[in-house]
Amino acid sequence: MLTRSRVAPILLSLGVSVATADVIQLKDQASISGKVLAEKRDQVVVDVGYTVLLVPRNQIAKITKDKEETPETSAIRKTKAPDAKAPTAAATPTPPRAGLFQSSSTLPPERSVRELVSLLGEAVVQVRTPGGLGSGFFISEEGFLITNFHVIEGETQISVEVYHQKGGQLERKSYKQVRIMAMNKFADLALLKIEEKDSPEFTKVLLGDSDALSVGERVFAIGSPLGLERTVTEGIVSTKTRPMQGDLYLQTTAQINPGNSGGPLFNMRGEVVGVTNMKITFGEGLGFAIPVELVKYFLNHRDAFAYDNDNPSNAYRYLEPPSRIRRQTESP
Repeated sequence: MLTRSRVAPILLSLGVSVATADVIQLKDQASISGKVLAEKRDQVVVDVGYTVLLVPRNQIAKITKDKEETPETSAIRKTKAPDAKAPTAAATPTPPRAGLFQSSSTLPPERSVRELVSLLGEAVVQVRTPGGLGSGFFISEEGFLITNFHVIEGETQISVEVYHQKGGQLERKSYKQVRIMAMNKFADLALLKIEEKDSPEFTKVLLGDSDALSVGERVFAIGSPLGLERTVTEGIVSTKTRPMQGDLYLQTTAQINPGNSGGPLFNMRGEVVGVTNMKITFGEGLGFAIPVELVKYFLNHRDAFAYDNDNPSNAYRYLEPPSRIRRQTESP
């Protein structure tokens, strides 16, 4: 982490003269011009002409492709003082792919937990399988929802319990036509879709920015711990970068228990900042959530994690080697 944090000051001192280039806007109002060679989960590779830079994702506010830029405008951008009206890093959404999920273009107002639960409660669901249950949440009105991979791992029968609000009352309905769209075992994420006919539009949530969280910031979780649906727990962010099993997690004092897995962790603006997935069993107030930035990466690259219906026990589709395909095509 120390190595990555030292990259940004070095980048700010670099001047680039490119007639037509991609522009990477950094969170401190500086920018880099060059050709984006690759966009990875944790960094962006940029060719600036005389060298190649590795820019950490958590330092990037926006990427604009093929924008005209001159040395004069580049210099002005780098020396310009921050504009009070310019969007902050927390207000800059990750571009959704094909409208599958949405982020706020401006910062929503902070509200109380009571108000947010009333607004967002319908978007949180209970995911049931023959082997157990977990939680999840809708990211689109069409029925796409996120949960944990371990909630549905090895299961072929999945149902989703949704709580529709009608006449001021919550009406529970079970949907059994649920399709696995994509899943990533290593990130512990799964994308499901309700495909029942005549299903209504579902209440969705907005995905926030976990990088913009501060240690000590208030958060709350909604889920089904031990099967107790629509349970709300509140806490703070204990740390943003807790290493567990080779990955970095959000640690929170919000109570997380079996059944919370796959449920949302909200900030006080009602945006999802994490997906709750585990706790330390011999302690209290030691819950963990997958940062929402990993969820966005999973959704934006969901084709790479597409579920293969021909092989239900495997989340990946393996292609035949080209030489073997050629021999099969040429054989009589």
